Amino acid sequence: MEYIVQYSDRKTFSIVITDALQVLIKAPYGAPKQEIERLVFKYSGWIQKNLEKKKNALAAKKPLTPERVRELKRLAQEILPAKTAYYSKIMGVSPTSVKITSAKKRFGSCSAKNGICYSFRLMEYPDKAIDYVVVHELAHIRHKNHSKAFYATIAKYLPDYPERIKLLKA
Repeated sequence: MEYIVQYSDRKTFSIVITDALQVLIKAPYGAPKQEIERLVFKYSGWIQKNLEKKKNALAAKKPLTPERVRELKRLAQEILPAKTAYYSKIMGVSPTSVKITSAKKRFGSCSAKNGICYSFRLMEYPDKAIDYVVVHELAHIRHKNHSKAFYATIAKYLPDYPERIKLLKA
């Protein structure tokens, strides 16, 4: 099996299937080649399954035309600040700002100064999934991590949040 190794200042290994359908092994500096080969062999079933899954997902994905991007950005500007205001009031938190970005790898983020960013791409998902991302980012205003307390905060407002997460992964 072909793969690419990316060394960095990390302590653990990870396996990533890229959008170019390449197997990327992220490894700590100095990791022995034999250890990387053992890892690839051990997880070869997972790698094959996820290569196929990524291939199918890419085939099913509609290309974003400039018109579609404009429409999604318009929808994001219209819907996401309103949803954020709604859930902010319910949760008793106040973001310092709400911005729409073109992020490809994440649906949302919350800065250390409580500024929230959402990717316009979130608008391609069902409303329940969008609400989850909004509540998730607002929960970061109270909890700057993904602790049990963080997820308890989300569960307080969206008890069905595990099902909503599945909508984002589908």
